[in-house]
Amino acid sequence: MKINLLFALATVSLLSPTINYSQAPALGTAANFALFSTNGAVTNMGISQVTGNVGTNSGSSTGFGNVNGVMNDGNGASVQCSTDVALAYNQLNGTTPTGSLASLMGNGQTLTAGVYQIAGGATLNLELKLDGQNNPNAVFIFQVQGAMSAGPSAKVKLINDAKACNVFWKVEGVVSLAAGVSMKGTIIANNSAININTGDTLEGRAFSIIGAVNTNGVLVYTPVGCGSPTLNGPTAPVLGAAACYAVFSGNGAVSNSGITYLTGDVGTNVGSTTGFNPLFVNGNVHPIPDGSTAQAAADLLVAHTYLGTLSHDIELLYPAQFGKNLVLTPHTYLLNAATVFTDSLYLDAQGNPNAVFVMKINGAFTTSTYSKVKLINGTQAKNVYWKIEGAVAINDYSVFKGTIVCNNGALGAIGTGVKIDGRALTTNGALSITASTITAQSVPNNCASVGIKDLVGNNEGLSVFPNPFTSMVTIVMSNVSQDLKTEFKMYDLVGKEVYSKTLTQQSTQMEVTGLEKGLYFYKIFKANVLSQSGKLIAD
Repeated sequence: MKINLLFALATVSLLSPTINYSQAPALGTAANFALFSTNGAVTNMGISQVTGNVGTNSGSSTGFGNVNGVMNDGNGASVQCSTDVALAYNQLNGTTPTGSLASLMGNGQTLTAGVYQIAGGATLNLELKLDGQNNPNAVFIFQVQGAMSAGPSAKVKLINDAKACNVFWKVEGVVSLAAGVSMKGTIIANNSAININTGDTLEGRAFSIIGAVNTNGVLVYTPVGCGSPTLNGPTAPVLGAAACYAVFSGNGAVSNSGITYLTGDVGTNVGSTTGFNPLFVNGNVHPIPDGSTAQAAADLLVAHTYLGTLSHDIELLYPAQFGKNLVLTPHTYLLNAATVFTDSLYLDAQGNPNAVFVMKINGAFTTSTYSKVKLINGTQAKNVYWKIEGAVAINDYSVFKGTIVCNNGALGAIGTGVKIDGRALTTNGALSITASTITAQSVPNNCASVGIKDLVGNNEGLSVFPNPFTSMVTIVMSNVSQDLKTEFKMYDLVGKEVYSKTLTQQSTQMEVTGLEKGLYFYKIFKANVLSQSGKLIAD
């Protein structure tokens, strides 16, 4: 009988699904924070890369450069985070242990899901493996009843679908991570400080209840998964005809020296385009303004206006310290001053190839030599946009990704050996290139026929010129009926009529003054019936 009973228990055990011995606590708004103290200073030394909000509810956050998140000190967000951290701590503290561990963890040890209690302090050494057993919902909770430390280069490694968002460390004492540690999970230290040292990586969060949080040259990022939202970023602008161009100015000379390779058109709508060898341009060279450049100029203004209306999610507070291995995720970012880009920038789509990044820079933009924009985890250059309100200089041998939309500033120096995976576009300013390679992404297939064309109708033998115009517009129509009243009307972008004229001759010259620069629509009516329509640009 005893043998049969043991066999039955073993059979039940083998046939039962993987058991989760615990449930992850609800973090609430604290899930958005990477570093936080309910009562204590949050400080940084050196260059640290942080993805997630940073703050304290009583104290100050100091020493941080640009953070891929929002700084929240003593505000409504920090009050709510304090409440949510306390609730999470109480839940972790009240969870019933399913096993116990010795004070020394790691050394190649492998653990499965459960609630583990360490009676006193704990030390992590070498490697600790957390095995999800192919269950992405497996939860690991560590209840450390004293201080916790990690030795140099100690690692927590996740295997078989274990996720950092399901790992939690409740510590009743100081948390001290030596240099080079790779840590996983959310740490909540009760009444004690958390010290994260040089070269450490934390995929998770560090929260202190009454204690400081100190970092020094670290990488900390909130984990993905466990219900965290997929970041899509903003809706991308519509470039229209400007998408046909790798290099373009709405108003200014475009010039090149040396051997430059382009994929996409090159041109300007006011001025001339010089120095480009058509043999090295996989597209069209527009030496003088034409219908295509006029359409591109109009569409570029529309795209710039749209980018200007986007509200930013995150303000990077130190524009002069941009780059320096900063990691950004899909958002609209604001840099509210002249910006200096040094070293490298990582754009992380978090596995979403459609994610969009927008950088709004209110000032001039310059890069160091050999600067690099690096795309990781599915990011595509076609989904990266730089709206820059000022002059742009991309220095020698830089590798740049994305479409530059420069407004009222020269793209005055795209230096020797620069590689741009995207476009260099300016609404108003000169553009100069020296022996570079610029590859436009997702170039439309109808660029050869792009121009200011009739929107409806095509049988009037109509010519409207010049386009763009300053004060005079001439209309030539080969088929003007004396019996049917023919009217020319102009409208602004919101549909308000700004000019009208009755046409009685084949050629009519009109003085159109007092209009702001920009795109307008025209319509021609015969006997109050729409006959043709098109676009005009006031310059």
